Amino acid sequence: MMAHSPSRNSWLLMAVVVFGLTVPCFNGQSPYAQTVAPALSQSPPPAQPIGAPVIFADETLFVLYDKIGSFTPQERARAIAERLAQLAKDPFTRIYPVTAVDQEMTSELLYDKVVVMTVTDRDAQPTGKSRSETAKAYAQKIQGVLAKSHEQMTARTILVDASLVLLDTAILVGLLLLFHKTFPKIYAKIEGWRGTVIHPIKIQRVDLLSADQITAALTGIAKTIRIGAVLILLYIYLTTVLGIFPWTRGISITLLEAVLTTLRAIGEAFAFYIPNIVSIAIIIVVARYILKVISLVFVGIGKGAIRFAGFHQEWAMPTYKIVRFLVIVFTTIAIFPYIPGSQSEGFRGISVFLGLLISLGSAAAIGNIIAGVVLTYMRPFQVGDRVKIADTTGDVVEKTLLVTRVRTIKNVDVTIPNAMVLASHLINFSSCARNQGLILHTSVTIGYDTPWRKVHELLIAAARSTTHILAAPEPFVLQTGLNDFYVTYEINAYTDQPNLMATIYAELHQNIQDTFNEAGVEIMSPHYTQLRDGNKTAMPDQYLPKAYRPSGLRISPLDRWTAQPGNDNAARDEAKP
Repeated sequence: MMAHSPSRNSWLLMAVVVFGLTVPCFNGQSPYAQTVAPALSQSPPPAQPIGAPVIFADETLFVLYDKIGSFTPQERARAIAERLAQLAKDPFTRIYPVTAVDQEMTSELLYDKVVVMTVTDRDAQPTGKSRSETAKAYAQKIQGVLAKSHEQMTARTILVDASLVLLDTAILVGLLLLFHKTFPKIYAKIEGWRGTVIHPIKIQRVDLLSADQITAALTGIAKTIRIGAVLILLYIYLTTVLGIFPWTRGISITLLEAVLTTLRAIGEAFAFYIPNIVSIAIIIVVARYILKVISLVFVGIGKGAIRFAGFHQEWAMPTYKIVRFLVIVFTTIAIFPYIPGSQSEGFRGISVFLGLLISLGSAAAIGNIIAGVVLTYMRPFQVGDRVKIADTTGDVVEKTLLVTRVRTIKNVDVTIPNAMVLASHLINFSSCARNQGLILHTSVTIGYDTPWRKVHELLIAAARSTTHILAAPEPFVLQTGLNDFYVTYEINAYTDQPNLMATIYAELHQNIQDTFNEAGVEIMSPHYTQLRDGNKTAMPDQYLPKAYRPSGLRISPLDRWTAQPGNDNAARDEAKP
């Protein structure tokens, strides 16, 4: 029995426990429920959310709890405080009240059209009020602190602002007085440098810029700097003074933003176009070296160091000018897209307008240029040739793409457009003179009583005695007319100096007169129609014999010729002088 006593005791203990638990249940009470239920029904109090207070004028207005977008409550509180500080300086704070406007998810506090802050449901939850009521309470509080701050700051702000304006005005007046005293001294100093520090700019003996012109230019630059400095000072003064007072701060901001916007746009455009500027510089450098290589080639052709079959040496410089022009044109075309603003409609419109003006106004110039190119490769004349273009005779002194300049024997320069040169007949006296000689010719009329062989000898002798007449080929004479009273003889002689035609002709005419007078042959040109009766021979005195006396005519009576018909010879003898 002793061995089974522990088992009995355990069963007894379990029975007592079950009884103790079941008996109170009949009375509606459970000890277990009294101990366990409170533990299950009681939860820990929720954690108080961490907020960010909005502090203005050393006063906490309210606390923000919600995060909006990427802005934390602390960032929202800081931004609202800064916004309230700006509104406190606005002179129209009392005119525009702060109002609350409910949105779908938030409520906004507006000052005029500016959103002061946004209230969310989470911001309003700790206050125990609805979002709309909380927003209205915040609006009233903000309106009150703004009005209070405005009343406190108005008198002091006006006094401080007025002092700042006076200070700015004094600085402006001081700087203007400094300019008034300094710049006249600068002008006088520049004038004093004339002839000492400032010297004329010369190229050899030609004054490009005189000392007076340089002095006037420097004085003008100094005056321009003064005007610019005064304008800048006035602008800074206006923006500063208008920015001091709250009532005119908007005008100051507008003026400042106008200049800053322009400068910013210029800076951004410059930064944007820096790669384009680099591209333009590279294109210009490459084109410059290409022109140098082309210049070396054509200079070599012009000097004869480089030769090409069929390419004449005198074509070198005109062809170089044409090639250089084409290279410059292609370089401009390559640069054009990189020019700032070249893609704008205004720039394109101006380009089209200028192109139209050039095309309409330069038709004659383009025609002359084309004619100049044609004349270059036609090679009708060269610089230095004696030519006759239309009615102008002279030496070619200059040949360009536009005009040809001819200097006459009277030292008169005649400028002829190339289009007129190409359209007119052109006589070149020098083209054959270099190799074959130029034939100079002049005519003289001699009576039939002089043998033509004698006349030929005299004319050829006169030509041979003339300077610059070639001995070979020999001069020759042509009889160009058998007129009523005389024969026309033409002397033709060769020369290799066509530019001296006028002097050669003058000397040839002199020699013809001397030769004929020495030979006693009268030049009956045009002719004489008179009956000589003691008239002197038509020759200069130095060519007549010293004992020369004019012979007269004696006329016998006519009956002597008719009364003695057999004595004709005697009558003729008596009739002789």
